[in-house]
Amino acid sequence: METIIVATFNIALADGGAQFPCAADDTILRAALRAGVGLPYECNAGGCGTCKIELVAGDVASNWPGAPALGERDVARRRVLGCQSRPLSDCTVKARAGAQYAQASVPRRVRATLAASRELTHDLREFRFALPEPIDFKPGQYALLYLPGVDGPRAYSMSDIAQGQSSWDFLIKRSAGGAATSVLFDSLRKGDEVTIDGPYGMAYLRTDVDRDIVCIAGGSGLAPVVSIARGVAANPAMDGIKVHLFYGGRGVRDICGEDMLRALPGFGQRFHFHPIISTPDEADQKSWRGRFGFVHQLALETIGVAMASHEIYFAGPPPMAQAVQRMLFEEKVPGAQVHFDAFY
Repeated sequence: METIIVATFNIALADGGAQFPCAADDTILRAALRAGVGLPYECNAGGCGTCKIELVAGDVASNWPGAPALGERDVARRRVLGCQSRPLSDCTVKARAGAQYAQASVPRRVRATLAASRELTHDLREFRFALPEPIDFKPGQYALLYLPGVDGPRAYSMSDIAQGQSSWDFLIKRSAGGAATSVLFDSLRKGDEVTIDGPYGMAYLRTDVDRDIVCIAGGSGLAPVVSIARGVAANPAMDGIKVHLFYGGRGVRDICGEDMLRALPGFGQRFHFHPIISTPDEADQKSWRGRFGFVHQLALETIGVAMASHEIYFAGPPPMAQAVQRMLFEEKVPGAQVHFDAFY
C-alpha cells in the first residue's frame, strides 16, 4: 500500500511567541490547538469569525473561500479564518493567543467505525462511533466528522461522557437536503469508517462552580446538555448541584431525552426535565399534557429571578439561541456564567 506523505509547515505568531507545526491538510486553528497553543474560536466551521487571524507572511489556501465570516475589508487586510486556512508555506500570523483558549484535551484526528445507531424521533438519531482507543473530552464538547462523499467536516456534539470507553455518542438531527445527514441517515452502515477530529468547544461543564445549572436546548442541541447532566451525575464533587434541562420542539414528535435524564440517580430531585412544544397541530393540542410556547420562556417562568444565580448552558438552532441570549441579557445573568458554542 502506497504511503502518502503530507508536507508540514511552521506557523509562527507575529509577537515572537509560539511556533507550531501545521500539516498541509490541517488548518492553522486546529494545528495550534493540537500543539497546545490557545487561539480563540467558536463554530470551527467558517460562520462566526471568532478565529480571524492576519496573515503577515506566507500563503494559505481556504477550505471555504466564500465563508460568510470574511468581508471584503478582511480580505484587503489579509485576514483569514484560522479554522478554514491550510498552509501552502511557512507562515507568520497575528492572532489573539491566550491560555484561556487552550484545549484541556488535545484534539486528535482518528479513524472511527460506526458501531450502532438508534432512532430517537422522526428526525433525530443517536450514533455511536468506536474509536481506536479512549480519547478524553469534557462534557458539552463537540467533534468534527468527515463523512464519505461530503465536502468538508460537520460539527456534532457528544452526548455521552468520557469514562475510559473507546467510543463517542452523538445525537444528530436530519437536515432537509443536507449532504452530511443524508450520508449519516441513509448511506452509512454499521462497520463503515469515518474520520473524527476532536474534542473541541468552550461550552464544557465547569466542575469548579457550585451554582445550580440551567440547560436550554432545541433539536440536536440536546446532545451537549445531556452530556452536561451526565457529567454532573458522574462527578462526586458536584453532588449538591441541581440541573434543570429545558427542551423545546415544534410538536410532540420532536420531544425526546427524558429517558436519558431518568437514568441518572436523583431524577426528580436533582435532575429535572422540562419539555415544551411551540407549534402544535390539532393532534398535539389533544394529546400533549405539557406546556405550549418557547423554551426560553419556559426556562424563565420556571427559574424566575433566580436565573442570574445559575450556571447556564444552551445549544440549538440559531433563532432559539438568539432568543435565549436576549432573555439572559435582560435577566442580567453575568456573561461568565453563560456557556454556548455558536454554530451557523
